[in-house]
Amino acid sequence: MLNLLDPAILFFVFGVLAGTVKSNLEIPPQISRFLSLYLLMALGLKGGFSLAQSGLTPEVATTLGLAVLLAIVIPAISYQLLKRRLGGFDAAAIAATYGSVSAVTFIATVQYLENQGTAFGGHMAAAMALMESPAIIMAVLFANSLRQQTAVSASGGGALALRANAGSPVRLGKILHESFTDGAQLLLLGAMVIGVVTGEAGQAVMAPFSTDLFKGMLAFFLLDMGLMAARNLGELKGKPLWLLAYAVLAPLAHAGLALGLAAVAGVGAGNGALLMVLAASASYIAVPAVLRHAIPEAQPALYFGMSLGITFPFNIVVGIPLYGALAQRVLG
Repeated sequence: MLNLLDPAILFFVFGVLAGTVKSNLEIPPQISRFLSLYLLMALGLKGGFSLAQSGLTPEVATTLGLAVLLAIVIPAISYQLLKRRLGGFDAAAIAATYGSVSAVTFIATVQYLENQGTAFGGHMAAAMALMESPAIIMAVLFANSLRQQTAVSASGGGALALRANAGSPVRLGKILHESFTDGAQLLLLGAMVIGVVTGEAGQAVMAPFSTDLFKGMLAFFLLDMGLMAARNLGELKGKPLWLLAYAVLAPLAHAGLALGLAAVAGVGAGNGALLMVLAASASYIAVPAVLRHAIPEAQPALYFGMSLGITFPFNIVVGIPLYGALAQRVLG
């Protein structure tokens, strides 16, 4: 209930309600883009300032290693499970979406932990950046493998026919370039480096920008996200109930996996909560943008509708306080 009474979360709920009743309230795309860039820049600066104070510790290295491990294990397991009931391309796309991360969910969790007075490391912003790309790369590999298998089946296994019918597998180098040069990710990492370099002096200078404005900007952005979430629910009409359930149960399972790894590795409650959120979140910006041209055979209504229409609202309203409480109980 305390999380629901947070102004930023209430603006998200208000956005969902406004979208549900088909209000003409909308945030211009240019402003929405600016808000997302502002939040990433402010988050990167906060993380850099915090990292400048703490330095590179064993827990930092351990947490980053766990983040990369989760970014590989989650899409691999998800793909194997989903392809039993879905087409391979749809399974790969959903696995990539749920194997990657949501920056907005992460930012909302940072605000939640600050409100709760729970300490966490600035390096967790770097963990978020590290977890964004592996799932995309794995999904492209899965899709290319499926295209090759389809070509072999259609040609009867002949090598010459395979070359003629293999279609156009997406070049992995292009995907890697797009993943690591994405503007939002570069801004996050660049701001973090600037925060580390400038330290306390930079923190004092940038406080009016990165701290004082942060809460209001987040509330405004979550209003836009609420509107988008409500308007994308329609894409899920007629979809199997088990798939809709997956959009809630998968985040819980992924968060549980992150909690178990954090407990074994001795990660603190704040970093553990953020690790759980990163594992539980699903991308609805970066990954869908890549998948539309990398795996055109997949249905955007599935992976985009599930992540933005169900998983994102669930995590914002229910997941964040749940993961935070579990992390505090198990890791605190």
